Amino acid sequence: MLPIMALFWLTVNIVCCPADAGAEQKKILVFGDSLVAGYGIPLEKAFPAQLEKKLQALGYAVAVINAGVSGDTTSGGLTRLEWTLAQKPDFVILELGANDMLRAVDPAVTRENLRKMLDILKAKKIPVLLAGMKATPNLGDEFVKSYAAMYKALAKQYHAVYYPFFMEGVTTHADLVQEDGLHPTAEGVVVVVDNMLPAVKKLLKQKTK
Repeated sequence: MLPIMALFWLTVNIVCCPADAGAEQKKILVFGDSLVAGYGIPLEKAFPAQLEKKLQALGYAVAVINAGVSGDTTSGGLTRLEWTLAQKPDFVILELGANDMLRAVDPAVTRENLRKMLDILKAKKIPVLLAGMKATPNLGDEFVKSYAAMYKALAKQYHAVYYPFFMEGVTTHADLVQEDGLHPTAEGVVVVVDNMLPAVKKLLKQKTK
């Protein structure tokens, strides 16, 4: 979520658990910013890697692709989505908007960028889990309300699986966030994965192309 671009990590672990031997492996693309890229923690502790490990332990034949870019906004995400989809994912977890909020970008701009990305994914018939964000109170009541409503409305419009707040259960616990107060620690990521797991399971039940 820092306003500087970091390395674009794109990793795929192709090892699936024994329970899924012979099953067709599905790809989940986690498309977002530093919250999923793994800013400040080892790559193997980032959200995509921990989500993959959890799902495989539960018997899912999946590979989770880390398509997070630190500092990315919804505008940046829109410019890179098409070529990132060359990875041919079966599912996409879309997590963007935190940097828009930190820069006080007009929610209408953020919404339009997210809408265009969801249009692209819909055209390609890729099921989506939309992870929402919450605006900080200092931006004003109107901004905060419109920000939260934006994600919910888009998820409903595009029939996406909706997870209201990516950092749910983490931001209010000092021991689960890094010193910057913004990014989860490796332990914080564990909480994010556990909290989001029911929504991810729902995503994996969606019909793919």
